[in-house]
Parts: sequence; C-alpha cells; structure tokens
Amino acid sequence: MRESATFDRSTIAEIQRAAETGIYDIRGGGAKRRVPHFDDLLFLGASMSRYPLEGYRERCDTDVVLGDRNATYPLHLSTPVTIAGMSFGALSGRAKEALGRGASEVDTSTTTGDGGMTEEERGQSKHLVYQYLPSRYGMNPDHLRMADAIEVVLGQGAKPGGGGMLLGQKITERVAGMRTLPVGVDQRSACRHPDWTGPDDLEIKIRELREITDWEKPVYVKIGASRPYYDVKLAAKAGADVIVLDGMQGGTAATQDVFIEHVGIPTLAALPQAVQALQEEGLHRQIQLVVSGGVRNGADLAKCMALGADAVAIGTAALIALGDNAPHLDEEYRALGSAAGFYDDWQAGRDPAGITTQDDDLAARLDPVVGGRRVANLIRVMTMEAQIIARACGKAHLHSLEPEDLVALTIEAAAMARVPLAGTSWIPGR
Repeated sequence: MRESATFDRSTIAEIQRAAETGIYDIRGGGAKRRVPHFDDLLFLGASMSRYPLEGYRERCDTDVVLGDRNATYPLHLSTPVTIAGMSFGALSGRAKEALGRGASEVDTSTTTGDGGMTEEERGQSKHLVYQYLPSRYGMNPDHLRMADAIEVVLGQGAKPGGGGMLLGQKITERVAGMRTLPVGVDQRSACRHPDWTGPDDLEIKIRELREITDWEKPVYVKIGASRPYYDVKLAAKAGADVIVLDGMQGGTAATQDVFIEHVGIPTLAALPQAVQALQEEGLHRQIQLVVSGGVRNGADLAKCMALGADAVAIGTAALIALGDNAPHLDEEYRALGSAAGFYDDWQAGRDPAGITTQDDDLAARLDPVVGGRRVANLIRVMTMEAQIIARACGKAHLHSLEPEDLVALTIEAAAMARVPLAGTSWIPGR
C-alpha cells in the first residue's frame, strides 16, 4: 500500500469531516504545514577570521528601547523578548495575570489583546501595551492613558485580512460586559477598522491616539505578513513608532483552519522585506521592528536580530511555558479527543490547563504566580541562548548581529532570508 502525497490521511479525514458536518473546521494555534523557518538558517561562529567574546568576562548586552521616535516615555526593556497580544476571553484572567507577572519579572512588556484591559493584567504588568483593534471591544480612553504603549492592530499573521473569533461558550458575563456583547453568543471581530479606509486615515488615527495620551505613549502598528514591503512603508508614513510584523506561523485562539494554513507568508520571508522597506526610507532602527510568528527559542531570537529586527514577541511559546499541552494532562486531553502536544481546540473553552478557558473551575487550576515564574524562566533562557550565539559571533550586543553572520541550508531559505547558501557566496535572486 502506498499513501498519496496529495490525498494523505489527514486530507482524507478532513474531506470526510466536511462531508459529514457541512461546516468548516475551526481551531487555535498557528500553521502546521512545513514552511521555510529559522531552523533553515545557521550562524557562522568565530574561528580565525572572527574573534569570539569570552562569556564570563566580556559583556553582551540585550536591552532595547521601543518607541523613542515621538513618545515622551518610550519603553526601556531589559530583553528584546516581549509577549504578544492575547485577549482576556481567549485566555483566562489568571493566564493574563501570569503573563503580566512573568513579563515584569524580567523587565519586558506584555500586551492586552482584543477585549480590553483587565485589572489583573494591569496590576501585574510593569510595561503593558494596549491593543487598539478593529472590533473596538472593550476600548476605553482611560485605559489608553493607563497603558505604557498603544498597538494599532491591522492584521494578524495567522489570519491577515480576517477578524478574530470567540465562541459563545467563552462569552461569560464578565467577557460580555467588557465587550458589550450578549452572554453565550458567538462573536466574530471585524477584519478592518470602521473609521478609516487607508494609510491617510491611519495617520489621522495615530495623531488622535497621541493627543488622547498627551504624546507620552509609543504607538505601534501591527500587520499580518502578506505584503510587508508595502505595508511597512505605509505604516512608517502614517507615523508609527514601532511596527509589529506577524508571520503566518503566529498563533490564534480560533479561526478557520483553511485561513491558518493558506493565507499569509512565513516570518522568514517577511522580515527581510520589512527591513528593506525601512532602510529605503532611512528609518531602520529609528522605527523599531518587532517580529512575531513561530519564535520559540534563543536561536530564533538571535536570527531575527541578525536579519534586522529590534525585538520579538512570543505568544504560543508563552502559553506552552504556562503549561499548555503539558504531558501530565495527557489523559484529560485524550478525553477531549486530543493528546498532550496536539491540543489546539482553544476555542472550545475546555482547556484542562486552565489557560484558554473561561470556566472558573478549570481556570482555578492555573496558579498565576507559578505560571508567571515559568514564563519569566523561558524568557531568561531565550535571552541567554541569544547571548551565547552573539558572543560566538564576536558581538557585544544582540543588535550587533547582522545578515553577514548567517548562512542558509536550503535554496528557499537563502532566497527568503537573503543570505548565502551554506558553503557558497550565492544568494538566489541576486
């Protein structure tokens, strides 16, 4: 017997599921298909032609300033690893508190997500970025002033051009009250902002947000990776202090599987285009670039920095650090028709880890203090891993990493990242 490459078992199962139910599949998480990613790049450590730094005696700094182009109070972070926007509603209140605790412990930022700001999150977050989304759910001018930065969301890597989804079983009285929605009814967020149709309107909106916050807060613009070269140029023209670029490997709490797997481009392909756009405008490093979508470890962080990013944002990795898909919960995941390491039905609200749920009993399983410590530990390890790589390349700051430090293992990765194929000086397309 020979399995078809076109109609493999998962494809057959999806066709049969669609035929039986007549509905499309919804799930959380990012793209599962194999696309060129950071694993397809390698660093060129020092030997004779380059000199490494001694890890125990020579410093390798990791600090970053985000939003110093216009804001009175930019964010000064000790590490370039930040936490991406994930909403209260998609996540439990305890999970949001844990993320705030973890970010604060390592002096970095976390982000609200759709649906507004919670007391738990603001109370435990030293640096909190407030997302301003097309839905306007939970939007409160007072919360804009309470935030440390504002992120205008135009798109998400898992679903560029599409809005978010929050199913009725997660619309509790508290969630409904924050979003001005009926309890227990499915919610689908808007895919575009209601009060502008293009970059000129975005420029007006950014100025409005600056006026509301007395020009104190940095204003980010987040885009889903699809046409990053043009989108980054337009965001820069509109006045963004920071641009957040989210690749297709970025997670989502719930959207259509067909969207996750077939819309957008990989983070690796998007980042060099974004950097090129900023360089051509003379704004690279003046406007900071934060990259998200499939960032998992210190090697991914270092590679993003080498390709021109100023910082990264983690989402799925942070949830795993909290305890998502933990092996000790395997039996409970199997009772839900999944298994530890495979669970992605975050939209169902039955997460035994207490993270992607609004069920009080399930949410109570997550200790926000312990969860925060785990998130902080992950960020510490990622930062130290990136420092190890930077020192091996002879660099005294993560921002000193550069494309010259990289080679690619495949022709596709070489073309996307615009670095040579390993063992050659050839960059495909040049």
